[in-house]
Amino acid sequence: MDEVNVSQQYYIATKSSPADDRPRVLKYGTIFAVFDRLGDIRPGGLGEQGIFFEGTRYLSELLVHLWNERPLLLSSTIEPNNFLFTADLANLDVSRGNTVVIHRGSLHLLRSKFLWRGSSYEEFKFVNYGMQALSIPMNVSFAADFADIFEVRGMTRERSGRRLEPEIGSDYVVLGCEGLDGVTRRTRIHCEPHPERVIDGEMNFHFELEPKQEMTFWLSVACENSQPARRDVSYPRAMGRAEAEMKALSRSRPRLVSSNSRFNDWVKRSSADVQVMTVGNPESNYPYAGIPWFSTVFGRDGIITALEMLWVEPALAKGVLEFLASTQAIEIDPAREAEPGKILHELRHGEMANLNEIPFARYYGTVDATPLFLMLAEAYYDRTGDRALIEQIWPNLQAGLDWIERYGDVDGDGLVEYAAHGERGLVQQGWKDSNDSVFHADGSLAEPPIALCEVQGYVYAAKLSAARLNRLLGNEHSAALLESQADQLREQFSKVFWLRDLNCYALALDRHKRPCAVRSSNAGHALFTGIARPEHAKALANSLFSHDFYSGWGIRTLASGEARYNPLSYHNGSIWPHDNALIASGLARYGFKNLAGKILMALMDVSSTLELHRLPELFCGLERRSGEGPTLYPVACSPQAWAAAAPFLLIQSCLGLTVEGSKNRVVFNRPSLPEGIPQLSIRGLQIGDACVDLLFERQIDSVRVQVLEKQGEIEVVATL
Repeated sequence: MDEVNVSQQYYIATKSSPADDRPRVLKYGTIFAVFDRLGDIRPGGLGEQGIFFEGTRYLSELLVHLWNERPLLLSSTIEPNNFLFTADLANLDVSRGNTVVIHRGSLHLLRSKFLWRGSSYEEFKFVNYGMQALSIPMNVSFAADFADIFEVRGMTRERSGRRLEPEIGSDYVVLGCEGLDGVTRRTRIHCEPHPERVIDGEMNFHFELEPKQEMTFWLSVACENSQPARRDVSYPRAMGRAEAEMKALSRSRPRLVSSNSRFNDWVKRSSADVQVMTVGNPESNYPYAGIPWFSTVFGRDGIITALEMLWVEPALAKGVLEFLASTQAIEIDPAREAEPGKILHELRHGEMANLNEIPFARYYGTVDATPLFLMLAEAYYDRTGDRALIEQIWPNLQAGLDWIERYGDVDGDGLVEYAAHGERGLVQQGWKDSNDSVFHADGSLAEPPIALCEVQGYVYAAKLSAARLNRLLGNEHSAALLESQADQLREQFSKVFWLRDLNCYALALDRHKRPCAVRSSNAGHALFTGIARPEHAKALANSLFSHDFYSGWGIRTLASGEARYNPLSYHNGSIWPHDNALIASGLARYGFKNLAGKILMALMDVSSTLELHRLPELFCGLERRSGEGPTLYPVACSPQAWAAAAPFLLIQSCLGLTVEGSKNRVVFNRPSLPEGIPQLSIRGLQIGDACVDLLFERQIDSVRVQVLEKQGEIEVVATL
């Protein structure tokens, strides 16, 4: 049995079931909230509920009671644009002795809330639908534990900050904590109109309602971080400003509509999920990774999300490139895994990060973000023709190439590998970063330094990307050298990674250069990057859709016959939407668009079984059973940026869509649509100042491409 060292692995502890199997989530910038379907924040479960701000839980409990009981839930949801939570609630039967004096449903409560600029805004709208006047007692109880997100995840600490005496006014309470890092964190809870009574842990209300009469209360929770107290903004005023901001953002993105309503629901929610992971962030146009555990900057996640969304919203790629260039490592720091030219893995705020109790304040323990950064830069230029940005970050791109040569390939064998340098960081530094994710056929863990299969593909693609950018800037000699290096790497990869008897690339090579003869989804990324030989690509495609790999809901991270296969695990048999989207892109690249379409339809089926049509970070790899939905993973982030962006890359792959920004041209190379999507329209696809609306209709063995409307100069090319 493998023991889990929580402090080293940064494992998300699961000691009880989640507090709600269908939690509600809101986010704006560095504040996010997780609560139950009633809108309450309940302690217990995984501890995942609360209002979190900059890596700290500022509110750990918020419970509403009517007549000393929690209200009756009628329904609740998050709007399709992820902005507003609403819940319809009612009173339970109120009895005196054996007599019901107020029947359930006499009082209706419409509870709404949203987040904006460091605060949660909430409205309680009561209506008396009964035939008699009601005297209504309401109690709102609350607590703030100021726990660091890593404490919430299961880590323990020897010391914590000093709680401050609550500050209490007629309509507000301020709870505070002076952190060990010297930061004073405060939670300001304000109500309008003011309650009858306010104490440090609750607000008590009592109001009268005649039949059909209404009453509205507004409650705000502001998160303050050693800054002067902000002036309270009313619910209606904050609502107006926040809605205007959301509408302005959504107007810039193309609209995808198909003849399949399930697809439309999925794409609409996915678009909103990417937007909510981006809006309000201090890092402009940078999508945070996922809620609740990874609501911050991650290099790999940001790059892959930007690649998936590139044809739809290139501004994300620009934001990711600019921020990662500005935080690129410039010195050697083993504790943070930093080396000159290396791209950031993770950026954390909060008391434990500030005190270096965790190494993630600015952490570089990723082997793949640097080549992915180079890939994104060239892809962004292709999409936009924005030469100015490439020139701006050119020193960063050069530094990234230098890192690959000097630090990525330490032993000079032509392959990029990793080994942890610090004692507290991540052991595994690829995208599958669980401790047990890289192993041999017998289940024994691979010894580092480890050369991952997919990383060699990323390096191959990065060198070709760098070659094309060098040629753009007139550096012909450098371009030719990089192309030669890429060719050599492809030859070497084919020889040392291909496992003929398994029809798959090895998961990795260990320190002795022994291949990990394990069938994993990592091999599918060799299709995405183009490092796979065509003859290997066909065999690999067949392997990925064998019964061992393909569950019916998607391709597993690990084939079911492998020693460490566990469909309930994080990386050893689960299904990740972004992983499947990258594989689908690779399949389409090698001409297997029917298989890319199969993945698209499988993930659409997953979306249609879920309440909000939202794809989570991952789900379990159990076999698809007739009449049942997929099995959810208990601590998966949802929303998760790169899972939300998956359908956009899937559609791009099926359509063979390429946007050539410098030429104002859109190309569709042998476009294909799966049977479940006979018709699709893309409206408002922008290239520079021009815009085009397109219609795609599936025919017997092809797809008809029709230009509906053009504004400005855009050339549309379709090859069949």
